[in-house]
Amino acid sequence: MTSPPGSPQDAPEADDASRVLRRVFGYGSFREGQREIIDHVVAGGDALVLMPTGGGKSLCYQVPALVRKGTGVVVSPLIALMQDQVDALTALGVRAGFLNSTQEHEERREVEAAFLAGELDLLYVAPERLRTSSTLGLLDRGVIALFAIDEAHCVAQWGHDFRPDYLALSALHERWPDVPRIALTATATEATHAEIATRLNLGGARHFVASFDRPNIQYRIAQKREPRRQLLQLLRTEHPGDAGIVYCLSRASVEKTAAFLAENGVQALPYHAGLDARTRAAHQSRFLREDGLVMVATIAFGMGIDKPDVRFVAHLDLPKSIEGYYQETGRAGRDGLPSTAWMVYGLQDVVQQRRMIDASEGDAAHRRRLSSHLDAMLALCETVECRRVHLLAYFGQESGACGNCDTCLTPPETWDGTIAAQKLLSAVLRLRRERGQSFGAGHVIDILLGRETDKVVQHGHASLTVFGVGTELNESEWRAVVRQLLAQGLLSVEGDHGTLALTDASAEVLARRRQVPLRRDPERTARAGSAARGSGARRPSPAADLPEEAVPVFERLRAWRAVVAKERGLPAYVVFHDATLRQIAADSPSSLAELGQVSGVGESKLAKYGEQILDVLASGDSPVQDALEF
Repeated sequence: MTSPPGSPQDAPEADDASRVLRRVFGYGSFREGQREIIDHVVAGGDALVLMPTGGGKSLCYQVPALVRKGTGVVVSPLIALMQDQVDALTALGVRAGFLNSTQEHEERREVEAAFLAGELDLLYVAPERLRTSSTLGLLDRGVIALFAIDEAHCVAQWGHDFRPDYLALSALHERWPDVPRIALTATATEATHAEIATRLNLGGARHFVASFDRPNIQYRIAQKREPRRQLLQLLRTEHPGDAGIVYCLSRASVEKTAAFLAENGVQALPYHAGLDARTRAAHQSRFLREDGLVMVATIAFGMGIDKPDVRFVAHLDLPKSIEGYYQETGRAGRDGLPSTAWMVYGLQDVVQQRRMIDASEGDAAHRRRLSSHLDAMLALCETVECRRVHLLAYFGQESGACGNCDTCLTPPETWDGTIAAQKLLSAVLRLRRERGQSFGAGHVIDILLGRETDKVVQHGHASLTVFGVGTELNESEWRAVVRQLLAQGLLSVEGDHGTLALTDASAEVLARRRQVPLRRDPERTARAGSAARGSGARRPSPAADLPEEAVPVFERLRAWRAVVAKERGLPAYVVFHDATLRQIAADSPSSLAELGQVSGVGESKLAKYGEQILDVLASGDSPVQDALEF
């Protein structure tokens, strides 16, 4: 590959990776684990990397691609985001391009010509393009530094992001045996990890597994009451003006939630597969480029979103698996600043998910897998232990109590729910055995509470021996009992109407051979709210905890960045991350040399923006616009 003077691809040396990191990306040192991965790939080794979102996975293939001879070919499933990824690299002075179905013929020809001429450092391609003879022939004619397979969990056949085209990527090694491959993902259990290695033919690769812990994220799960109003309260009290993502299970819920937030003064946009492609692309572009927008979405949105300042991820419905939950919450706080992962969850979530599993396509083994995923998710919701400990244990990693999740900040109580469980299970049993009938949770609870509703009277259920035996609990508490019995496998739901049924394990409780410990949700008190807010996880603004004199400087820098981003048609974070602006404001460099030492200021950005930043710093209390005349 022909490289410009001073390119890191001139005769690789031991410290090339560090020089590239400083010169191109503006970082003085690698994060934990990055250097070992990069050195291995630079030396020509294959690698399988499991690293959390925000852990710096991209550098693990971008730096080797800049050090090794040739072009790094990045396989990415994210056609809609390739332009943003290339824009971000171009802003760093990296020669990058992409090939996908959105391009006109002439644009594709220009990218192909640049690749063949050795004028690209990185080339992004969609996996389906690697199944076409034209793309394979093109790559045969160029010099390839490495193959990076991003979002490698897409190869897992029963995963929530499965992409059939990923299965063909195992052939890369057969066609280009001397080109190193690096597969990367943030979402993998031990089983998924093994499946990735097998399906991508990475049996001989070196495996790198970083800690999945994201200590800057505060995990909180609340009882679902009025989910939209609960969400609005969260945004108003803890995240006013912050960018965030709200996940809903259905398209209809997405639309209603986005409209509700907008009606209540929150800038919110919907995103789901039912919207036309142009609308989805426009909403995604606005979310990436504008500050403070909330995206309300189904799981169709989010993979590969590099926006670093997402301050919260909220779930209004129960995710189907811990893998999905972890990946979705991981989109918060990629910049390392404190962020919130918040979810509301209730009985109807469990009933709905069970019903969806029963109606799902696939064989019995597939439904068992879905059930096991749901069981693990329910266990996370119902745990009385540290959420982070439970979450990391699912991925095979150990940790101590974090002190930064709801169960650490406001520990829930446990109580002996054996008698309550016996009463509820007995009601279900008597309805079926004595009357041959089955009902949903609401009707069974009405019977236990002794309510003579129209349905109770109509069916003569006031004569049942269990009628009125459960008045020691209120309706909300009984619904929590049902929810937890479902979570523990002591109760099941059947049919389209979600009627309750006993399981094999129910008999042990009814026969008094099994105790049933239950979780008592903390009361909604001022203490709980203040504990969460006082934990340090919530930040009112990115300027918080800066020295007082640096706050107005930081705000002037953000105003300058907004103008630059708008003029160049880039997301603001592509110009500079908040973390970089914070350090500039705090350090107040007075020369280009000093500015060049700030983390995140590489050579290209120093040349483009250095003088402008120094002007902003020198502008003092003068109007911001005076510093923006460039």
